[in-house]
Amino acid sequence: MFVQVCLYFYCKCLWRCLKFVVRKLTGQCELQRICYNTKPGAARTMKIEASLKGSKSKRLQTSVNVHPDAIEKTIDDIMELKRINPDVNPQLGVSLQACLLQIVGYRNLIAEVEKLRREPYDSENPQHEEMLLKLWKCLKPNSPLKARISKQWCEIGFQGDDPKTDFRGMGLLGLYNLVYFAEWDTEIAQQVLTDSLHPKYSQLSKAEWEKKKFDKAIGYSFAIVGINITDLAYNLLVSGALKTHFYNVAPEAPTLTHFQQTFCYLMHEFHKFWIDEDPLDIMEFNRVREKFYKRILRQLQNPEMALCPHFAASESLINM
Repeated sequence: MFVQVCLYFYCKCLWRCLKFVVRKLTGQCELQRICYNTKPGAARTMKIEASLKGSKSKRLQTSVNVHPDAIEKTIDDIMELKRINPDVNPQLGVSLQACLLQIVGYRNLIAEVEKLRREPYDSENPQHEEMLLKLWKCLKPNSPLKARISKQWCEIGFQGDDPKTDFRGMGLLGLYNLVYFAEWDTEIAQQVLTDSLHPKYSQLSKAEWEKKKFDKAIGYSFAIVGINITDLAYNLLVSGALKTHFYNVAPEAPTLTHFQQTFCYLMHEFHKFWIDEDPLDIMEFNRVREKFYKRILRQLQNPEMALCPHFAASESLINM
C-alpha cells in the first residue's frame, strides 16, 4: 500500500513536471494543446474535462461545475489564470466554451433524468394520466381503450390491468421515454410492438428465418422491456459512458431530448439483438440484456463513437 501511494505521488509529480517542460517548449498550456490538436467532439471535450479536474488549481477544478449562465465568465477566468491573451487566441475561448457547455450540460442532464426517475407515477395526477392514455393512443390508434383499468394494457406489454404499478422502478422516466418513442417514432414503435407480440412475423423474410433455423421465436412484453431499457440508458448516463455519444452528437449542452432519442435507438437495437440471439424462453432476458449492455459499452469506448439513431425523431439531431 505504501509503495502504491509513493508511486502515485511520483507519477503525479512527474506528470506535472512534464507538462511544465512541454509548455516551455511549445509556448502553449495543456488546454491550448488539446484545443488546437484535437478535433471537436468527445475526444477533445473529455480531454478538456480531465485536464480541468486534474488541475492543481481549485478554480480550474470547479470550472466543470459552474452554472451554464456563468460559463462565459469562467472562460475569462481560465484565460486570465493561464495568462492567455484572448485577442491573440480568439479560437481558444470558443473551443473551451463549447466543451464546457457539453460538460456542464451532461451534469445537468443527469440531474434532470434523476428527478424524473425519482418521481413516482400518480394516478391522481391528470398530467400523468394524460401521458399514459397518449401512450395507448399512439401504439393502438385503431383500438379504443374500453376502461382505464383494463386487461387491454397487457396488449402493449404491461403486466396487469393498471400500468401504474409497473413504473415503480424508473418512475416517470420510463413513461416519458415510452411516450416519446410512441409519439415521435410511431411507425417504428408500432412495428416493434407487433414484432414483440408476434416475433415469427417480424420483418425478417421467410428465407432469413429459415437460414437462421429458428425453431420458435420468443416475444417479450413491450412496455416492461421499454422500462428495462430505460434503466439501461440511465445506467449508461450516470456512469459517464454516454459522454462519448453525447459529446459527439450534441454541439452544445445535451438535453433530455438527446437522452430520449438515445432510448429510441437502444429500444430498436435491443429488439434486433433479441431476435438475433433467439432465446429459448423469456427467462433468458437478463442474459440477453447483459450481453447487449456490454456490446453498447464496448462501442462507447471508442471516442469517435456516435450511436447515430436512424429514427425520424433523430433526423434533426443528425443534421446539426
